[in-house]
Amino acid sequence: MTANATRVLVLNSGSSSVKYQLLDMSSGTRLAVGLVERIGEETSRLSHTPLATGGDKRETEGPIADHEAALKAVAAELAADGLGLDSPELAAIGHRVVHGGLKFTAPTVIDDAVLKEIERLVPVAPLHNPANLTGIRTAQALRPDLPQVAVFDTAFHTTMPEYAARYAIDVETADAHRIRRYGFHGTSHAYVSRKTAALLGKDPSEVNVIVLHLGNGASASAVAGGRCVDTSMGLTPLEGLVMGTRSGDIDPAVTFHLRRVAGMSTDEIDVLLNKKSGLVGLCGDNDMREIRRRIDEGDERAGLAFDIYIHRLKKYIGAYTAVLGRVDAVAFTAGVGENAAPVREAALAGLEELGMAVDASLNAVRSGEPRLISPDSARVAVAVVPTDEELEIAQQTYALVNA
Repeated sequence: MTANATRVLVLNSGSSSVKYQLLDMSSGTRLAVGLVERIGEETSRLSHTPLATGGDKRETEGPIADHEAALKAVAAELAADGLGLDSPELAAIGHRVVHGGLKFTAPTVIDDAVLKEIERLVPVAPLHNPANLTGIRTAQALRPDLPQVAVFDTAFHTTMPEYAARYAIDVETADAHRIRRYGFHGTSHAYVSRKTAALLGKDPSEVNVIVLHLGNGASASAVAGGRCVDTSMGLTPLEGLVMGTRSGDIDPAVTFHLRRVAGMSTDEIDVLLNKKSGLVGLCGDNDMREIRRRIDEGDERAGLAFDIYIHRLKKYIGAYTAVLGRVDAVAFTAGVGENAAPVREAALAGLEELGMAVDASLNAVRSGEPRLISPDSARVAVAVVPTDEELEIAQQTYALVNA
């Protein structure tokens, strides 16, 4: 790597989309951001914003057949701004990979063996790892000479003790089929827990934090001294909190009941619990802004959905308080966590005996900066910390290739 190679391209490849950011790690600035969506459809769309030049967002619509075509289109947009993939300033490409199993506990330079292991984990991440693999292979074809780094959603959670990671099922069966709790949103939990410690003026090793990543997908984690000791998602992202379209925790026997009594197939139950449950299953909406609007208009279904969402959230806050023993901070992040003041207020209402409280005036302030929203007298700091998974991936990628 040359001395002036300070840029990292971050790719997040989904089944029909590619999110990307180009960052300059010498200054920590974003040079370009964009999204390709509806890949494989006639109505594909690419939106690209050249931040380095201060230009306006550019949008193009038309068929983009596959991920290879999508990344070539991204490369063309970057090249039009003088930021092409052939630039000697590009140090590496960092890829978000959802599932790394137990083997990958840190960012990893991608080679054939790494690709095989990511592929081996497809059965436990069938919606995510195949798309991640496609993005990696396409990027390798475009720049075979450039280091490609995988940053795993599960890596931060590999520090969980065995008693937190194991399910109480037959050990041989669990081991044979890699059934255990892996956790997800790890890059976000790592970034936010570290930023929360900085907000308190402390080293991460000195701080115990409950991180609440609340977006359409939602997860909680208990972070003790910078290390994850428990998290709400499990073998898949279905476990844990009530989410936009996912049920979260549910009696496993519900699946047997639906199979036997309702005659639903395994695939139908999978779709029900992952795509037709959570807030959308309870009230027909998974946008918290719309749910709050309906509540203000007296909609009882929306009100019940909100109450169920908050009840589950409170249960995890209480559980992780017990797991940690001492809580220094609760941090809200992601789309809902950063923007929905009523969610933050309701989640901590009545938890004053645990040292947790929200100052109404501070909670009402909207800001893109990390901030405290708890009163000065509160024993536990309550923070709103905007997550930045792309920056976390870029930092981990750059540090690895520099080393």
